[in-house]
Amino acid sequence: MGMRDEAKWQRTVRENIEKHGWFGQQVFDPDGKNPNFAYSVGFTKTLAAPEFIIFGLRRELMHNMIWEVFHQIKAGQKVGHGQKWNDLLGGDFACYSFKCTHADLFEEYAASSKWFWNDQGHTGEPEVYQIVWPGAKDGLFPWDEGCDPYVISQQPMLFTRQ
Repeated sequence: MGMRDEAKWQRTVRENIEKHGWFGQQVFDPDGKNPNFAYSVGFTKTLAAPEFIIFGLRRELMHNMIWEVFHQIKAGQKVGHGQKWNDLLGGDFACYSFKCTHADLFEEYAASSKWFWNDQGHTGEPEVYQIVWPGAKDGLFPWDEGCDPYVISQQPMLFTRQ
């Protein structure tokens, strides 16, 4: 991305955060080898909350899930490691959030969240939580015995559950 393109993209991110409260960054592997993912940029400013990342679902669904997290936090939902989230997916499926501890989190996954954090005058890195979803057929999570291998393969665990 050239300097002009980067400046335009940064302006777009800032404008989205001012208008909507956050910006949704979508990342896709054109070769289809790695799962697609989406993450928030701007929760740290608008909500004084961590950013969120989701892997392996359709683009629109991941965006809608992050919107729902935004609305729930705005309404008073607390964010925590191992926190249960209802109403992010249809049906009775709950999701969980875990604080990301992956060594290369910002280099490999959430570079825009770190850029915006630093752009706001902060040093270091923002907190990021991963939303983990269950398999639709069995409701099992990647750490559950018998979980569908596809569900596991689509959600790299950027956290430690303990």
